Parts: sequence; C-alpha cells; structure tokens
Amino acid sequence: MRILITGSSGMLGRELAERLHPAHELILRDIDGLDVRDASAVYGEIKRLSPEVVINCAAATDVDWCEYYPEQAFAVNAEGARNIAEACAVTGALMCHLSTDYVFDGSATRPYTEQDIPHPISVYGRSKLAGERYVREIVSRHIIVRTSWLYGVYGKNFIETILRLSETRHELRVVNDQTGSPTYAEDLAWVIEQLVTLPAPYGTYHVCNTGICTWHDFAVAALSLAGRQTAVVPITTEELGRAAPRPRFSVLDNAHVSATLGITLRHWCDALTAYMYKRKGVYR
Repeated sequence: MRILITGSSGMLGRELAERLHPAHELILRDIDGLDVRDASAVYGEIKRLSPEVVINCAAATDVDWCEYYPEQAFAVNAEGARNIAEACAVTGALMCHLSTDYVFDGSATRPYTEQDIPHPISVYGRSKLAGERYVREIVSRHIIVRTSWLYGVYGKNFIETILRLSETRHELRVVNDQTGSPTYAEDLAWVIEQLVTLPAPYGTYHVCNTGICTWHDFAVAALSLAGRQTAVVPITTEELGRAAPRPRFSVLDNAHVSATLGITLRHWCDALTAYMYKRKGVYR
C-alpha cells in the first residue's frame, strides 16, 4: 500500500514510519517538504504522488503556544486538515486524521465515547475540532483518531521531562487534578496500521491505552521504573499556572476501536514499562 505521512518527523510520524516499513511504500513529508498550510502545494503533491492513504500527523501540539498564537494554530490544525481533506476527496485517497482528547471540556464523570458532543475549552482543542469537522464534511473516506497524553521515544514528552528534571532536583511538583489515559506512540501506531489497512468502517475512533491516572500518578510510575528516588509533590492546575486551560477529566473510552478490530489495548502501566525498556536503546 502506498501511504503518505505528513508531519513525518514528529513523535507519531516517526513511530508510524518504523511500524509501516517495509510492508508498505511510504512517502514521508514534514513541513520542509510539504507545508500543510499551503493548499496548492498540498493538492499538487497528493495528486502527483497518488497515495492510497494519507495519514495526517502534522499539527501544532504545544497547547500553551496555541493559546498565544490562535491564528497560527488554526492555520495548521484546522486549515491544514482542510487542505489535505480536499486533496484526498479529489484523488480518492483514504484520509486518517489525528485528533485529541482536548476536544472535550473535562466535565464528564465517565470516559468520553465517540458519540459525546465535543466542547473544547482551549485554542488547541478548538483548532483540532475545527480540523475534524473539515475532514468529516469534505472527504467521505476518512478515519479520525482521537488520542490522549501521547508519549514515545521519538521526540520530547512528559516522561523525558520528568526524568531530566529528576537528575538535578530532589523534589518535583506535578499536577494531580487532571485525569486521563496515557498513550504510548508505539501502540497508537499499531492501531492506526490496523485501521488503514483492514476494512475498518470509516468514522471516528478513540485510541489510548487502558486505565486512568493523573499526571502525578504518571510521573511517580515513571520515576519508580527508572529507579529514581525523587519526591513528587501533588499540586493543582491553578498552582501550575499555564496559559491554556486543560480539561480536568479527558479519559477516552476505546471500546469502539477494540470491538471493531477485535483487539485489546494494553494497560498504560504495561505500555510505560515497555517504553522505559525501549528508550534505553534510543536515549543515550
């Protein structure tokens, strides 16, 4: 299968490339090779390459940056998605678009399903939801994958920040009033491969590792696996003082993708253990 991956140098893009090679013919494009904000460039490239599948990993994912620069955030996350969707609609390519748990406001008391109505509270969340809507409206052959708290060995992530800070600090302060489901990029890439290569129904899927935790829980688990003795003090979101609001509860229910593909995603603790083992061969 001929697959184009946009945002290919990012965490998930690199994980997908590793996962899909060499079983598929891959075309990798990052912003230097294809700026998704440029509609004519996107259409020309997709028409020229004629991929069967386009996996859109290109995104502005720094939540606080998006809050400061909303126009730029919408240009990438919304208009970029629209540009790819329009090209896929013309060429007939299947579009797989990555989205986020931040399309929800966090007021739920049980995991969000694909049927729940989004209500983002940040610029990042609003821009990603706008991208989703473009994809749904423009290209009939689409798969939208919402994921949460993504981390992986290729690029910056929460775990690496915690481990780096623990090298020089005796105590870390980590938010304990935001609850979600961490997602290991390797597991997400595996599910995406199944969705785009098997005859899965088009539509929206929530994909994350099972189980729930707070950022504080996540940090404590990572430090324990790394053999670090650094104390982790729980704090509130207000104490952290970030620019963009975050949903307090953004757990995604992955039952739909599990039933569709006949799979069971592993618990976040097991995925984190696998990550800690793999990272030894990557971070030196």
